[in-house]
Amino acid sequence: MPQLYRIGSYIIYFRSNENMPLEPIHVHISEGKANANATKIWITSTGKAILAHNSSKIKIQMLRKLIRFIEANSKEIEEQWIEHFGEIRYFC
Repeated sequence: MPQLYRIGSYIIYFRSNENMPLEPIHVHISEGKANANATKIWITSTGKAILAHNSSKIKIQMLRKLIRFIEANSKEIEEQWIEHFGEIRYFC
């Protein structure tokens, strides 16, 4: 699971197996280490971030900060997605 960023105790990462066909671009966020109950954030073609679900129950104040960080770094995340998966699709 490629870790992209660490912000405090949270990690932002891709899962290595994102299904076939490949899911649209998104990241997972967990506290401490990657786990099955990670929060999922879609990234749109305009660089906005959309909360898919907050399974890891990140507090709303921190979640907003993390979403802003993802949006600010969306181009770099897209580049890393393409480098890792070889293609990219968008949720919207």
